[in-house]
Amino acid sequence: MRSESRLVDGVGLCDAAVLHMVCGKIASGKSTLTARLVKAQRAVLISEDVWMARLYWDEIHTLADYVRCAGRIKTVLTDHIQSLLLAGASVVLDFPFNTTDTRSWGQSLFRTAGCEHRLHYLDVSDKICKARLRARNASGEHPFRTSEEQYDQITRYFVPPALSEGFNIVVYDESGKVRSRTES
Repeated sequence: MRSESRLVDGVGLCDAAVLHMVCGKIASGKSTLTARLVKAQRAVLISEDVWMARLYWDEIHTLADYVRCAGRIKTVLTDHIQSLLLAGASVVLDFPFNTTDTRSWGQSLFRTAGCEHRLHYLDVSDKICKARLRARNASGEHPFRTSEEQYDQITRYFVPPALSEGFNIVVYDESGKVRSRTES
């Protein structure tokens, strides 16, 4: 199923269901971007942080805990996300599509639903992400506090998306502006 799209302000307005995924390091601006996408798309937002905070608020202490709990959430949400897409609703996933494995999950979602997709990649330096992380931690508004040591540990697994993975990629610079687009 191919849809016609009109891009507005780098976010876009689409005439058919689109699965929007985000890729970027911790504190790169993924949640800020997903809020913009939801507003522009009139789409359903599903946020991993919200689900994690409400279901596993007292269980996530290590990277292994996160991986275990995130896997459970993905298992539960897969059919639901595909149902929304098949019903014609665009979905914005505020999940970190930061590895080839997590991006494979995203591919299975849009391929099974037969819908359009966008992988929004926030290409932000470690220096800026760490500064934003310190500010986020100080504000207390985010459901999880991440130390710089945890940032470094998690970021070791980060893999920028490659064209060979077959995604329609929208790349954003550190200010949140679209730098480039590629269609698979």
